[in-house]
Amino acid sequence: MATSGSRDFTLDVADIIEEAYERCGLELRTGYEADTARRSLNLMFADWANRGVNLWTVKLGTLSLVSGTATYALSDTIADLLEVVVRRSGTDFEVQRISRGEYQNQPNKTTTGRPSSFYFNRQTTPEINLWPTPENNTDELRYYYVQRIEDADSLVNDVDAPFRFLPCMAAGLAYYLAVKRSPDRVQLLKSIYEEEFQRAADEDEDRVPLKLTPSISYLRV
Repeated sequence: MATSGSRDFTLDVADIIEEAYERCGLELRTGYEADTARRSLNLMFADWANRGVNLWTVKLGTLSLVSGTATYALSDTIADLLEVVVRRSGTDFEVQRISRGEYQNQPNKTTTGRPSSFYFNRQTTPEINLWPTPENNTDELRYYYVQRIEDADSLVNDVDAPFRFLPCMAAGLAYYLAVKRSPDRVQLLKSIYEEEFQRAADEDEDRVPLKLTPSISYLRV
């Protein structure tokens, strides 16, 4: 018999919820059970943001800089910033991340120039603070950022994750539901979930060679 030839298997929110309930030894019967499962799914997505960088959520953003303006409000869908550069006349210059304390201790925050450092203020509506303060209106800030995973607002929504995360998504939601409905299965489902998540997270990384540069700054001869 011939193979299917298709490679588009996915699950929508309703499918994930049904699979999770079955793993709990339960059957989805009421609208409330669907709503509480959808809420748990969104809470799990929030937890995934705390577990590290999920590559499919990394996006490229740009920001036109304004002379004399050091602080810029960013979208509330941005969970974190990764690499940041200033593009000037077609050339990119690295902008290094600094802490709140390091930014606060800058003696003259009104100094103008090409920004070389930034402080990311992780508020509900995040802000980026640049130093030195931009000196022209032609530089562009280009940054990779971590975007929030899209909410599961409806049962017919597709989930905002690649297919390789579907197993740990179903396992994770089953664990979350077991806490509410099947306490006798909590430990088993938690163990399965953590194993599935670790496997997916290990796969979800850049495949680049590791380079180690020895430091000889303290070498004594």
